[in-house]
Amino acid sequence: MTGSTPQRDHDHPHDLVGIGIGPFNLSLAALAHGVPGGLATAFYEQNPAFHWHPGLLIEGATLQVPFLADLVTLADPASPWSFLNYLRSRDRLFPFYFAEKFHIQRAEYDAYCRWVSSRLPGLHFGHQVDTVRWNPERALFEVDFTQLDADGEAEALGRAHARNVVLGVGTEPYVPEPLKPLADAPGVPVIHSADYLDHRARLLAAEHVTVIGSGQSGAEVFLDLLRARPAGAEKIHWLARTEAFAPMEYSKLGLEHFTPDYTRYFHSLPERVREELVPRQWQLHKGIDAETIAAIHEELYRRTLHGGWPDAVLTPGVRVRTAGRVATTKVELHLEHVQQATRSRLTTDAVVLATGYRERPVDRMLAGLDPYLRHDSAGRARIDDAFRLVLDESVTGSVYVQNAEKHTHGVGAPDLGLAAWRSATILNTLTGKEPYPLPRRTAFTSFGLERREAPRIPAQGQELTPLTQS
Repeated sequence: MTGSTPQRDHDHPHDLVGIGIGPFNLSLAALAHGVPGGLATAFYEQNPAFHWHPGLLIEGATLQVPFLADLVTLADPASPWSFLNYLRSRDRLFPFYFAEKFHIQRAEYDAYCRWVSSRLPGLHFGHQVDTVRWNPERALFEVDFTQLDADGEAEALGRAHARNVVLGVGTEPYVPEPLKPLADAPGVPVIHSADYLDHRARLLAAEHVTVIGSGQSGAEVFLDLLRARPAGAEKIHWLARTEAFAPMEYSKLGLEHFTPDYTRYFHSLPERVREELVPRQWQLHKGIDAETIAAIHEELYRRTLHGGWPDAVLTPGVRVRTAGRVATTKVELHLEHVQQATRSRLTTDAVVLATGYRERPVDRMLAGLDPYLRHDSAGRARIDDAFRLVLDESVTGSVYVQNAEKHTHGVGAPDLGLAAWRSATILNTLTGKEPYPLPRRTAFTSFGLERREAPRIPAQGQELTPLTQS
């Protein structure tokens, strides 16, 4: 590490400092780049370059949202950072036109985001943010970071000052408690689906593989393993806690739960109602798309053409009670079937945990803001309708959040389709103007008896009054 005190930029505070560069903060950075008059921004990411779920870029896997849900289009279709402009820059616009693909492959979305991240100014990779504090004397946030070298080791310290901060640190893989010791142990073949491609060769070589989790990732991993393993010797178990391997809700009116209209409605509900509602909506975002379910059934059916059944077991309604090692190379899962109230054991050579993700903890990073934070009855941060942490009135700056507000804004928080709208909402609020006019109505469904519309769109030349924190 070089230098013992942080570098300072007292004379040049930023209008906005972003922490984390995933799709959501990349969307915000791209739209901020187009704000008339310009904004002074800086975004910091500890990884050396942009990568979006690299362990799950399985051949042929597609996004669950249309290509219009890129970083910018649903807020600014004329932006130079759109997916269509990316295709144009690659001389691929006509091939895409003739391909007639509404849902693009994940690998292509990742390539598009990397194209934006390599050209957009103000992005700083290899920078780990350590602490965020409020400096009341200067009325600015202090963001301390560590610059990392190519090996991820600390190289230098730095500090940025900002009038506003946005958290976009993303989520991290969730490993259920019974399997944590095995997942953490070296050499034990228990991996999260986030790392699937890194271990795919090893999984294919295993005699028996178990996949746990009934969401899209679990289905894609199961299908990829099934296609790659020999007929009659598949030896795959697919287990899930849910009562069925259920399709994702993808009806046109069902999709309106991922609109700004529903987001505003959900935020207006009492905390108790929101708390009860989210678990009941799991099929809106945790199910499997119908095409993947059909592909799995087709592959299984194809293997019955010459008689017999594939050696693949699909069992929903099962939870893993405990797990342990057998000898040195196998894993024993102790299972319970909830509806039957029965228990059994399953010995397997490898386990893939498609058990989802959880919000990445930021308590340590935000410890300096703790005296100013306001919390709900469950101890979680309160977040207003403009995606800002509710802070003490003495703090004149704002801390925005991206994909950390499911408890206040609903199931659309992690959805790529709302990325551009949320980014535009943040920028409209931050500037006190409306650089990105947003639609006042986005759904045919009226979610409540009292309709909540977007703020009034001002006439040209008028300014919006910045929202105050409550």
